[in-house]
Parts: sequence; C-alpha cells; structure tokens
Amino acid sequence: MSYRVIQWATGAMGKTCLRAVIDHPDLELAGLYVYNPAKVGRDAGDIARRPATGVIATNEIEAILQLEADVVLHTAQLDAPYCRHNADICRLLASGKNVISINGHSYPQFWGQEYLRAFEEACREGGSSLLGGGLNPGFITDKIATIATSICLDIEHIEVTETIDCRIMQNPDYVFDMLGFGKPGDGLDPNDPTWGPAELMNGMYSEVVAHLARRLGYALQRVETDHVMYPASAAIDTSAGRIDKGGVSHTNWRWHAIVDGSRRITQSIHWIMEKAHLNDPDYTTWEVRVRGLPCIDFKIDLGLTDDHAYRTMPEQYGVAGSLVNAIPGLVEAPPGIREVPLGDLFRAPSSAAS
Repeated sequence: MSYRVIQWATGAMGKTCLRAVIDHPDLELAGLYVYNPAKVGRDAGDIARRPATGVIATNEIEAILQLEADVVLHTAQLDAPYCRHNADICRLLASGKNVISINGHSYPQFWGQEYLRAFEEACREGGSSLLGGGLNPGFITDKIATIATSICLDIEHIEVTETIDCRIMQNPDYVFDMLGFGKPGDGLDPNDPTWGPAELMNGMYSEVVAHLARRLGYALQRVETDHVMYPASAAIDTSAGRIDKGGVSHTNWRWHAIVDGSRRITQSIHWIMEKAHLNDPDYTTWEVRVRGLPCIDFKIDLGLTDDHAYRTMPEQYGVAGSLVNAIPGLVEAPPGIREVPLGDLFRAPSSAAS
C-alpha cells in the first residue's frame, strides 16, 4: 500500500525525513512546506539532494491544506513557547491529514481538557489522528523503557538518561536562545517555568514522564523539575558560535514523576558543549536504570556502518525511521490522539515483500 506524505520543514532533521520519504518505494511525496523564503519555489528533490520530484516547496499553509495526503511529518524547529505550532497542527488535522510531530505531543492529555480540546476537535473535524514520534520523545522512554518493565514484579524507580553532544548544531538562535547555551549562569534559574528554554523543555518532557506513569498504572501527583546548568571550563568554539568561559556549556534537564510523595520516574537529559561536567566522559546516548524486582540496566547507542558515505547523523536517521515506520499504524488508527505505540516495527517495502 502506498501513502501520500507531506513533509513540513526542511531543517537538518526535516531534510533527513524528506530524503526518507523520497527514497521509500511505498511513500509518495505529496507536498513540501518550508519556512526559509530562499527555498520557496524549489523542487523538493533539489532541497533533498535527490532527483527532481515535481513537488515544489511552498510557505503557504493554504496550499498545503488543499493537498490530498495521508500524513504530515511535522518537523518544525523546536521553538518557545511549547504551544507555538499547535494552531498549524490543528489546521492540518482539521483538513483531514494525520500528523506526526517530533517536538512533543506524545501525551497532551497531561495538560488538561482545555488544552486537549483543540486537538480533539480538529481530529473529529478531519477524521484524523495526532501522534508524537521521534527518538525522545517517542522511542527510548515511551517504548524501550516501558517494554523493559514487563519483566518486573515490582518497581521502585525508573531513570532514563540521555546525553547529546550539541557542538554540531549550527543555528545560533536555536543554540543560544532556545536552548540557553552561552548565557551567564549567574542570576539564571533553570527551574523557573517562565524562562523560555525551561518552558519549552518542560512542555515536551513533562508529557513523557506523565505518560509512562499512566501506562504503568500509577496515580501521578505532579511532575517536578531539578534542572542544573554548568559553566564552560574554557572558551568553546561551536558550529553555532563561541561560548565564553563561564557561560552555560552543559544543561542537565531533569523531570521527576511524583507518585505517593516519591520520585518514581526520572527523565534526565544532558545537552552538552563539553564533557568536563559529565560523570563519565565515555558516555552512551541513552542509559536506562530500573530499580525493582529484578533491577534492569542497559545502554543504547546509535551508529553507522563503516562504509557510510553521507554526513547525516545516526540520530537523524533514527528520527526519520521512527516517523516512516509509524505511518501505517497512524493511518489505520481511529481519529483522535494516538498513544505512542509500543511497536511500530520496520516494514519491508511492498516490492521486497512480494
């Protein structure tokens, strides 16, 4: 079966998804939305460094809404406030298009009925579904850590730790304004929910720990934060610009699901520009620690084959794979908010299956 797909945005992650759609024999690129005026009017194949597709990039949402498509891969840049893209997503849903977002929306029920209502009404109007996908949110906590608990008789605490090297990020606005790198640490409170980067990150990851708590049957009391920022040990030159000594070079974002007055689930994310403040400089991308009966500990890294010839990072391929593999299940799902499934498995292309 073939699915018509619209790619929304073509940043580093979006271009990887665009290539994945163009290359997949069971997917047909139906449209392309871009934010950069310089990309408007260009063929999608040109933007993706692929042969011409006949699909021309547009920055007019009305043109996208009029297209016939099964799903929109919504990969807009993460931006404050967390709800910034909600209106666009609702318009896409109301037009009859399923939407997969890589920037949260994994468990919008956490924010209450008033927040949820706009998504639900859009889904009802369009007969469509919304899914939050990707690696985190979407894969490591929502799927892998969740499945690991299936062998436990009892659970005391679950901690999922992610460590990401951010030095290759190229957009200065994103790195310094959205993520808070380079800011003077004095006077900044990363646990202030009104501070832009904290509001943005809290929006995504409060949903993640709340979702896992609900899946495990816990009565969640609240989600609390325990964010810590570390100063640069020396000046650091990054792809996005320089971080002066003493400026924020490492943020450990931490969210805790409080159950019965105790921290039952912790999501910990180290976004780093240097390794000086890590306990283990030889880190893996993800570590999952379950304290219970039995205890479970495992580490996960992503990599590429030795003969891989492209500059695309394994994490970018992972996000694209997560979205592409979610398309059949999302299209088949009834209208509404789709809970992150425990298994949207890789499916061989129809040509291979035959």
